[in-house]
Amino acid sequence: MKCKYCSSRCVRKGFQRNGTQKYQCKHCKKYQQRAYKYQAYHYQISQWIKALLKEGNGILSISRLLGISKCTVSKRILFLATQIKRPAFILMHKEYEMDELRTYIGRKTRQYWIAYAIQKDTREVIDFKVGRRNKKTLGKVIDTLLLSQAKKIYTDKCPLYLNLIPKKLHVKQKHKINHIERKNLNLRTHLRRLHRKTICYSKSLLMLIACLKIYFWG
Repeated sequence: MKCKYCSSRCVRKGFQRNGTQKYQCKHCKKYQQRAYKYQAYHYQISQWIKALLKEGNGILSISRLLGISKCTVSKRILFLATQIKRPAFILMHKEYEMDELRTYIGRKTRQYWIAYAIQKDTREVIDFKVGRRNKKTLGKVIDTLLLSQAKKIYTDKCPLYLNLIPKKLHVKQKHKINHIERKNLNLRTHLRRLHRKTICYSKSLLMLIACLKIYFWG
């Protein structure tokens, strides 16, 4: 038997409690078996969950499609998010677009805003924060852009930006943020919990942040 992780040779190494033969890779030392009765133990389950999450499937949908428990899906999403880090290296002297996206957690009266910024030429997400629509939430993202010595920062005409971004860097023009506006549309299309007029919504702030990390950088 060949290893499912590194394609090296595996040898027999004991049995599971249910009597299934176990194998161990001679190279990477990982244990495995030829077939798993419970789908959650499949070595590609994490990649499947990430792919389905990015294609607009919620936790219950992923659970039904993969044939695993919804609790397992939730725990795996939270675990995958802990393995994903914000890009450590940010190019200097670049132009950025910044905007906010409204959502809610638990009920519609608990409104939260997703504040994030993208690099204008590559359209990659540089940083994001989830919180109330105030200077504290927006300021955390803006601080990341200022540390990279941003050339220009394009936003809409939200008054909260006036005291956070230096005037020489700030450009308030709606047609200059068309890339991030399209990103907002993609977010609402690809993440079920951000859809409008639907019964799908986030029940916890931690799960919302985890899904965003997987979508942006996973």
